[in-house]
Order: sequence, then structure tokens, then C-alpha cells
Amino acid sequence: MSSPELQTADAAPALRREHLGAFIRLHRQRLQPQSAGIAPTARRRTPGLRREELAQLCGVSAAWITWLEQGRPVAASAAMLARLAQALQLSGAERVYLFELAGRLDHAAPGEKPRPVDAVLRSVRHMTCPAYVLDRRWDVAASNPQAAELFLDWGAAGAPQPPNLLRFLFLDPAARKLIHDWDARSHRLVAEFRADCGLQIDTPPLREQVDALAAESVDFARCWQRHDVLAREGGERRFHHPRLGELVFEQITLRPALHGDLKLVMLLPQS
Repeated sequence: MSSPELQTADAAPALRREHLGAFIRLHRQRLQPQSAGIAPTARRRTPGLRREELAQLCGVSAAWITWLEQGRPVAASAAMLARLAQALQLSGAERVYLFELAGRLDHAAPGEKPRPVDAVLRSVRHMTCPAYVLDRRWDVAASNPQAAELFLDWGAAGAPQPPNLLRFLFLDPAARKLIHDWDARSHRLVAEFRADCGLQIDTPPLREQVDALAAESVDFARCWQRHDVLAREGGERRFHHPRLGELVFEQITLRPALHGDLKLVMLLPQS
């Protein structure tokens, strides 16, 4: 069955198509029919929406949804992706991730700006609260002494240089005691990292890091396979520090203007 929305996508990397298919399938299965305006039936054997129901909401054939979820070499137009994002009730971060995996420009989103040289890497030295900068791999590109003390020198005894937030979180046993509610925080950070990766996920630096972490940490592999995507948010952060005791901070994450690959994270002490 031909469709104007469907075109070959031989140039799309196979791994990216697999990620896209898994992402769509999992979000389809999580969406309750009632929330999509579909009356529930007594003989529903599978969770969430059926492929036929999602296809109807998007105005395409069920075969097209099947091929997309199977990672076949097909692609959607930007208009089709917008309808898919609306039907799946994706958040802003999830919509960005959907378009990036599909290799399409979301015309509803602002275009990227040029990246000039800036002083953000030096700025953390002048802050009195714990502060650090993460790059796209979530390597700690810069941190002040307060952050190093809070995060136990990022596992300095056996840590690579530069330290990496995810490797510290999943591979350093001390991190599980340091970070309050480690299970919830680790799941959320992996979802935020996946959102950060976007189209870059299959580039060698990121793919090597993800594969290495998945091989070394069962917990990371389980979180990564969920294909969850979350926007990075601030809020209360609690720590059980072996030297400083119980600590509570308000986390703020900023992206430097015109330098989207970096994230400046500040932990403001709560009074």
C-alpha cells in the first residue's frame, strides 16, 4: 500500500531505526485507550493502544506503523511525525527525541544557533556552591572544589580523566550510599541522558560509552533498554555524605547561550 507519507530511508543508520521503532512501540503500549479517546473493550489482550488504533489516530495504515516499529527502511515526513507525537501524547523532550531519531527537522521548534567560544568552563571556579559542567557525554568538563568534595572526588582513586557522571553513578559503590533514593535518581538520569544524546547516540564517542556502561552495569543496561526520555529538571537533591552528613540542595541546570552541548549544574544549599 503506497502513501505520500512513506519514503525510502536507506541512508538512515539501522541502529537509529531500531531505537525509533522501540521508542514508538513502548510509548504506544503505555498509552491507555481511554486517554486517547478510544473506548476500552472487554477482550483487550495487549496493554496500551493497538497498532491499528494508533494508525487511525495518525491517519495512516496499520502496516506503516508495523514497519516503523520493526525498524524497516521507511521514514515519515515532519507532518506525519507531528501527528504521531500528538497521538502518543509525547512530552516536549520526547517529541524532540522522536524527530531526532527520524532525522527530521521539527518546524515547530526553533533552529539551532551557532556556538561561540565562552567562559562557562571557568565560571564554576567563582561559585561558592557546588557547581560543575557536563559535556554531551556527561564527562565532567569542569567542577569547583565544593562539587569535588560533594561527589567524593568523583571516585578519584580509580576514575578515568575526566570523570563521568554516569560512570560515577553506576560503577562507584559509594554513589549508591551518597545519593538519596538512588534507584529513582539513576533511572531519571539515564532518561535525561538519552534525551541529551538525540541524533548523536550512534556516533562513536557516545555509542562506545553506552556499550561500555551496559556491559559493566546491569542497572544501567536495564534503564537504557526502557527507552525513557525526560527533560532535565531541577528540584531538591539529597545526599548522605560520609564526611559532611545529611545535605539538601536545590539543583539548577542551565545551558549556556549558544553552546547547547554543555550543561552548567549548580547545587544551591537550602536554608
